[in-house]
Amino acid sequence: MSEEFEIRNKVAESGLINFDLTSLVPKGVRKGIDLKDFLYMEMILKEKDFREKVAAINPEDYQDAYVYIYNSADAIVPLWAYFLITAKITDVTKKIVFGDKEDLEVILMHNAIQSYDFDDMRGKRVLVKGCSDKEIPENAYIELVEQLQPIVKSLMFGEACSNVSILKN
Repeated sequence: MSEEFEIRNKVAESGLINFDLTSLVPKGVRKGIDLKDFLYMEMILKEKDFREKVAAINPEDYQDAYVYIYNSADAIVPLWAYFLITAKITDVTKKIVFGDKEDLEVILMHNAIQSYDFDDMRGKRVLVKGCSDKEIPENAYIELVEQLQPIVKSLMFGEACSNVSILKN
């Protein structure tokens, strides 16, 4: 083999920043609390019974977890019911939201994107990784573009070998 033959990584030399949105996904356990389990016959909220069931919650079961509170029953539940459950576990959880697991993930990614320092991408060419082994809410990509558009030189989506140009400043 000739000394003139050199393997070069043109992607690395291009100054392109590869950004993987999965790096922002908060690590931790996700747990759901279904209000139907607190209802009489899974349909009716009886305040005394409800309060007893909330009192029986072991907050340690939710230690450092991301919690979503939802209601899978076809029952109308007053807002104070959510207050009671939240007050019971809020001191030990990382985050509590109303909604399903997808709602929780949207909020977690929103918070992660809003708090991330994108300054090292200012004036740079950025490629947002397209394939991932983790599910990312679509809204996260929208919020990412909102954050990057005013500061990057160019923004692409996909992989280094196959990408879609999104914008050039």
